[in-house]
Amino acid sequence: MITTLVESVRAVPAAEWERLAGPAGLYLSHRWLAGEEEDPTADASYALVRDDDGTLLAATPLHLVHDEPNDAYRPAGLLPAEHRPRVIAGARRGYRNTPLTAPGLDSVRRDACLVLLRDAARALADRNGTTHWWPYLTAEATARLAPFYPGEPVHLEDDALIPLPGRDFEAYVASLPSRRRVGVRRERREFAAAGLDVRHLTLADCAEDAGILLAGHQQDHGHDRDGIDAMTGLLKRQAASMGGAARVVAAYEGRRMAGFCLYYHYAATTWIRAVAVDRTHPAPHLYFNLMYYLPVQDAYAHGTTALHAGMTAIEAKRRRGAVVSGLYALADG
Repeated sequence: MITTLVESVRAVPAAEWERLAGPAGLYLSHRWLAGEEEDPTADASYALVRDDDGTLLAATPLHLVHDEPNDAYRPAGLLPAEHRPRVIAGARRGYRNTPLTAPGLDSVRRDACLVLLRDAARALADRNGTTHWWPYLTAEATARLAPFYPGEPVHLEDDALIPLPGRDFEAYVASLPSRRRVGVRRERREFAAAGLDVRHLTLADCAEDAGILLAGHQQDHGHDRDGIDAMTGLLKRQAASMGGAARVVAAYEGRRMAGFCLYYHYAATTWIRAVAVDRTHPAPHLYFNLMYYLPVQDAYAHGTTALHAGMTAIEAKRRRGAVVSGLYALADG
């Protein structure tokens, strides 16, 4: 097997990359990673493992971080004090990470690929006087990678995925316990009665309105660096890189956006990326409808079979049918 390092995911044909990335999720997809290369706070490169005939067997992004604006990706406070890595292996955004390996690899070849990816990350870090880590690994990825790293995995967060059985929204509701079925129907009914204008848009159609709400949401949660200019710029960059794949469902009261949800359909899953509401003009169950029910409806229309609801507010997500699993970090010595 041969390991190479390339400076852009665009150096790998999209179909070749997606054969590995499809099962891993949106934040390791070819298009998402290409867009993230525009982020000036880190330099991206990609470790590729190929067999002798050139078939791609394994891959991972590597990010040399210069300035991390997201507290949830800063090693300080997440890892033991002796670890201060500046190279992130795998996904740098989205809070769901795994090394990419080709479907169908036997365990011996897969483990050999993982060692080569580790060595590529270690070599890049060595050249820059630092070490590397894998943040927000799934439980399965952690189990596979942990034997090749010193120390124990660190539990960072829990992650929620809502299965979408059957063919329509009523099948989802029917999968919930009886008390929750009553609650979901009531929350949808009272939201509808508020008379807000629900619109399905692309992110490019509404990035400025969404940026204002997202900045307020971030600052309410203590992220003072995430002002309107920063959040609007981030959403506009995402809109430019992801195009029509960046879907928004938004609720308007007249010309004012009362709330929005940004999400993506990728492979068999719908991925919630961002949700924010105007807390100064509350509407009944606005957040729950934007976070869950309206994206679930669109997921059924699109044919996906799960909604990735992500971290935080785990019990609220569990009450809406989520299966919860851990996310972990592994750090090199």
